Amino acid sequence: MLRRPVELAQFRAKKVQRLLTNNDLVGSMGRSYGAGDNASMESFFSLLQKNVLDTRRWATREDLRLAIVTWIETKYNRRRRQRRLGRLTPVEFETIYSAAEAA
Repeated sequence: MLRRPVELAQFRAKKVQRLLTNNDLVGSMGRSYGAGDNASMESFFSLLQKNVLDTRRWATREDLRLAIVTWIETKYNRRRRQRRLGRLTPVEFETIYSAAEAA
């Protein structure tokens, strides 16, 4: 199971903010308790865990990295319906676009 190293509220803690500032870094989290902001990432990590991480034990980090990249590129990005594409998958959109261009 994936565990977050720190919870959302901790990103807003003064100590964390000071650490970021002292190291010329910008935090990636916005306001605390912004559940809507996290919904898509929580969904992604849930799918990643179910479809890759929980399927077997990985011998090396490189094997796991390759499995994650392969899953993202061949399954997640290609099969997921996207609002920008009119709720089509990238493959469906490409097929329609290519047919329209050929006509």
